[in-house]
Amino acid sequence: MLAIQTFGEPTALPTLLIVHGLFGSGRNWGAIARRMADSRRVITADQRNHGDSFRADSQTYADMADDLAEVIEGQGGAMDVVGHSMGGKAAMVLALTKAGLVNRLVVADIAPVAYTHSQSHLIDAMEALDVSGVATRGDADRALAAAVPDDATRAFLLQSLDLKSVPPRWRLNLPVLRAEMARITGWPDVTGAYQGRTLFLSGAESSYVRPEHRDVIRALFPHARFARIPGAGHWLHAEKPREFEAALRVFLD
Repeated sequence: MLAIQTFGEPTALPTLLIVHGLFGSGRNWGAIARRMADSRRVITADQRNHGDSFRADSQTYADMADDLAEVIEGQGGAMDVVGHSMGGKAAMVLALTKAGLVNRLVVADIAPVAYTHSQSHLIDAMEALDVSGVATRGDADRALAAAVPDDATRAFLLQSLDLKSVPPRWRLNLPVLRAEMARITGWPDVTGAYQGRTLFLSGAESSYVRPEHRDVIRALFPHARFARIPGAGHWLHAEKPREFEAALRVFLD
């Protein structure tokens, strides 16, 4: 079972399950989860090979969808599901294969397509960091700066560095994530269509969800709606958290 955190109490509204992306964890979503918990129960999950969840030899979307199904079934009923990036793909596969577990779906800045880019260079940077010589997050930030020059990306990665461990360690199974990168950036062979309400919420400055993806999206999610957050890129929930939260409330409440 995935490691989860629960916020708030059950209400008349469905429980909201939030699924993070590659190199993330549920803790990345703590602020949004706490705010959304004013009207419903919210659960954040650490995906396999991330955070406090179990380590495994695979990172396929079928496996990730099954992991999420186990969380939902363990809580006793269908949920609204929000997934970002890799988590959005896992949530889409969950909805397409086990539609009865998903009330409504929000897919944050990802499309059901294979991408040609790789994130292995970030794994290179994390593996190259001599964590034994890191005492503070500032030390790690300075050491990573040359390999990861973007401040926001570096700050995001460092949320997965466990400085309380002796020695410090990444809360990520980096060898498996490297080996499975083609599957993570790809898209599985999934058939059928999810008939529930679906929101594809994107950053206006991101190129992950493009106009040419809409036909594929509508084939799989015929009731899809589309919205963009101005001034936000791929990490739209971190860059524009209030706007992201507002969009969730309009769609889900």
